[in-house]
Amino acid sequence: MPVTRDLDLAEECVQDAYASALRVWPDRGIPARPAAWLTTAARNRALDLIRRDATFVRLMPMIVEDVTAPEPDGSDADAVPDDRLRLIMTCCHPTLPPEARTALTLRLVCGLTTGEVARAFLVSESTMAARLTRAKKKIAAAGIPYRIPPAAELPDRIATVLEVVHLVFTTGHTAPAGDRLRRGDLVERALDLARVLRALLPDDADVAGLLALIVLTDSRRATRVDAGGQLVLLADQQRSSWNRSEIVEGVALVREALRRRPPGRYALVAAIAAVHAEAPSWEATDWDEIVGLYDVLVDVWPSPVVALNRAVAVGFARGPDAGLAELDVLTDEPQLATYPYLAAARADLLSRSGRTAEARTAYDEALLLTGNGVEREFLARRRAELG
Repeated sequence: MPVTRDLDLAEECVQDAYASALRVWPDRGIPARPAAWLTTAARNRALDLIRRDATFVRLMPMIVEDVTAPEPDGSDADAVPDDRLRLIMTCCHPTLPPEARTALTLRLVCGLTTGEVARAFLVSESTMAARLTRAKKKIAAAGIPYRIPPAAELPDRIATVLEVVHLVFTTGHTAPAGDRLRRGDLVERALDLARVLRALLPDDADVAGLLALIVLTDSRRATRVDAGGQLVLLADQQRSSWNRSEIVEGVALVREALRRRPPGRYALVAAIAAVHAEAPSWEATDWDEIVGLYDVLVDVWPSPVVALNRAVAVGFARGPDAGLAELDVLTDEPQLATYPYLAAARADLLSRSGRTAEARTAYDEALLLTGNGVEREFLARRRAELG
């Protein structure tokens, strides 16, 4: 739990706590409760800084209650058993703009860098940095309390919480940058949070849909790269190595989530993942059903990324030229201007359509925009295969 109302000061104190741990732990050993040690060290550092500051009187009212203090009336500490989820719900305060809530939570609670958060929102890093700064200032100015919300307030925050968990998972499923395709720490964090939400809200269709999406997508984790660490496309993955227990769990959750009318966005995306999971082979994939699900999803969740994924599905259902025609509509979409998967999808469709020179150009564009090393190697191999 943060100790001060000044988020910048809180971040500084947390960094100091980590630095102190690096100095102390090698000699004294790792404490039995590392998280509690870091929390106490950060809190003590914050109090030291405040005491030394000439503005102590002004800052004193902004110190929040100790984490061991009783919750305010109407709060139920046991209702949210996961500390990370409590912090996410705190950052998702209704007085903050929806995008600011999500971005701030990803940055402060989930540990994503400003650049990673910016890529998740398809904006520049400078734009995201300004957005985060405004959100921090609003928290300080409005005196938003850092506490567990009462149970009655949970429904007002759950949509943003689900969006945060979803973005944490997608960032971990395919890391925006680095030499690893997958960041297991983020995937496990998202899965844990989704399961806590499921236990907290067992009748919520959106929660069921998100958990279904995560387990179905992650069921393929063992087959996404080969022994040499190279990317393996879905079409070439060994389906017998997919995690069958996760697929069974995910399909059951999809059926439960789809009972709500109209179905939510997570249920629909999970249903698409279920079609892939249940297909005995790539050739047996029901692409017409997938396109139909995307048609519904575009109405429920009108996103340029959803439209892009639908165009790719059309390319498999009706041929590469039909997919290219769908992509042409998206070429002027501002949010996709630096999105590497648009260029990569276009390159693949152009290649399958026999337009080799144009495909090479599209691969070059995708390579310029792609930050993940595993994906870059894959794109480079595909381009080289064109001759």
